[in-house]
Amino acid sequence: MRLEDKINIVRNILKDKNVAIGFSGGSDSTLIIYLASMFAKNTLAVTIDNHLMPTEFIEHAKRVTSSLGVKHEIIDIDFYKDPDFLKNTPKRCYTCRNLMYGEIKKVANENGFDYICDGNNISDLVDNRPGILITYANEFKTPLIEAKLTSKEIHEYLDKNNIPYSKSTTCLATRIKTNTPITKEKIENISYCEDYILSNTECETVKVRDLGSICMCEVDKIDEIINENKFKQINDELKKQGYEKVSLNLSEIKNNGEIILNYIDGSFSYKLPFTINIADTKKQLKNKIICQTKEKIEIENIDIFDTGLIKGNNFKNYEDALNKFMHVLTKLRRNI
Repeated sequence: MRLEDKINIVRNILKDKNVAIGFSGGSDSTLIIYLASMFAKNTLAVTIDNHLMPTEFIEHAKRVTSSLGVKHEIIDIDFYKDPDFLKNTPKRCYTCRNLMYGEIKKVANENGFDYICDGNNISDLVDNRPGILITYANEFKTPLIEAKLTSKEIHEYLDKNNIPYSKSTTCLATRIKTNTPITKEKIENISYCEDYILSNTECETVKVRDLGSICMCEVDKIDEIINENKFKQINDELKKQGYEKVSLNLSEIKNNGEIILNYIDGSFSYKLPFTINIADTKKQLKNKIICQTKEKIEIENIDIFDTGLIKGNNFKNYEDALNKFMHVLTKLRRNI
């Protein structure tokens, strides 16, 4: 399906509705808010300030909504007051989204907005993001998933139409390794280091991961860092923040996520980075199931394993296989 056809699906979904969206200012929510501002009956952007976001996060969200003439509510939730979140267990993202979505839903309902959505796209469904379960639990709509838009396609559309969006909207708690407690000191340190690299290079996306005595820098433009003088400058400054070693991830940050199948002679296999809840997935597939065991669900052309492995067979072409795989992704329910 052509990109413009997918965009039209989103337009038609939003048309004449009272649309409320959890708005970060990133590419996904920016696309929805942009289209909703033109085609929805009314639009409300709800941004959560959890005290853990990159510098300029709130100000950027304000600028975008103001430029589009969209009503904007900013909700303050101090995550430093939530002991479960600060434990930083593997359920952190689930806990985070649970806290945020309850508030977004409350504000939307109080303002009379009955179509509440988020910016999840189809590429998010192949990543290890347990927070998607909160989207389902709160019955948030997902227009980008319905249109089967990938991250790559969303960035392509925004760039082609000169629609500005923030490339740094992920919570800074994601920079701290799991099961290591989150502290305000660590978050402020990470924020300072990322801002320093951003202000002293041409990089647009920077993530500084706190690994204890070591920090791992990830950037979208490696050449901006490996210049000998620039690297020494950054190395020296980050060490001043208490790190014994400063390392650089040689794999550049890529924001253009796409879904590619290992397709050969009408068949494919795809291993997801999480396990599948067979019982909950069965409820979504309903009468499409041909055969089911505790470890596997079989539907037409597709086998779904609890390990996260998806196998397909007897497809006419790659596009046919990809479309069926994407459809199955929307029905899967993962374990936390």
